[in-house]
Amino acid sequence: MPQQFDRSKEDLGNAIHFEHVNIQVPDQRLATLFYVAGLGLSRDPYLMVSDTNMWINAGRSQFHLPSGRPQVLRGHVGLVIAGREALLARLASVAKKLEGTAFAFAEHNDHVEAICPWGNRLRCYEPDAARFGRVALGVPYVEFDVPVGSAARICAFYPEIMGMPSELRNGDGTVAAVKTGRDQHLLFRETDRPQGDYDGHHVQMYITDFSGPYRKLLARDLISREDNQYQYRFCDIVDLDSGKPLFTVEHEVRSATHPMFMRPMVNRNPAINNRNYAFGHDQASWAMGPDQYEG
Repeated sequence: MPQQFDRSKEDLGNAIHFEHVNIQVPDQRLATLFYVAGLGLSRDPYLMVSDTNMWINAGRSQFHLPSGRPQVLRGHVGLVIAGREALLARLASVAKKLEGTAFAFAEHNDHVEAICPWGNRLRCYEPDAARFGRVALGVPYVEFDVPVGSAARICAFYPEIMGMPSELRNGDGTVAAVKTGRDQHLLFRETDRPQGDYDGHHVQMYITDFSGPYRKLLARDLISREDNQYQYRFCDIVDLDSGKPLFTVEHEVRSATHPMFMRPMVNRNPAINNRNYAFGHDQASWAMGPDQYEG
């Protein structure tokens, strides 16, 4: 009998790629020390190369870091990056230059937590195909802290309005997990900790049905900005019945016809320097090789 497959495991839903997190920073030099020298990521060499903004490549995703009043995401960003010991050494090497800021880092069982100079938290994991897919470098999720009692209603919002599959997880707390691409999610974790006010940071994803969600958001007066033909924005995640806001974070929504959809990104190999340079090893691959996963 032919092998039977669960074809639904390959369904992505409407969102096909999560690309970037945008967080303002007041000092481009300190941001470079943290994201490039410390974490070992790469500044995009093609776009935003002045001193007022920089794009930091992490596999096929990015951090956008425009200059401005510091913004702090209410939660944390998950980052897959290989080589825990090398990561710890890099973070230690920039610690003195980041003294007097919120910078810190610490080891945990399954990740290293790194805190940027203004308080944004990143959890850095070793590649794990079972957990994060066949990714050696990338952003598998962004997790937000949301009020107790809101996760189930957030879970209902995304499939109905955005066409993005979601599931409610009840394990280590109550979490709404929303699929934003292959092995990528927005996570909304309930907490009773007090939350600060929303400060304007945003997340961006590409979707295939571009006009359908737009019409639904427009009908509820949720469109916050009309950028151009290829993208629009909304901020409030609302209760479908009452219209009451559940959580606020700006979503930059792009079509799959956007000129920058899946543009190639340069990712350097942070282990290479001028003392150990070897031809052909300048770049790092964002994907696992066939010897790094089973199946």
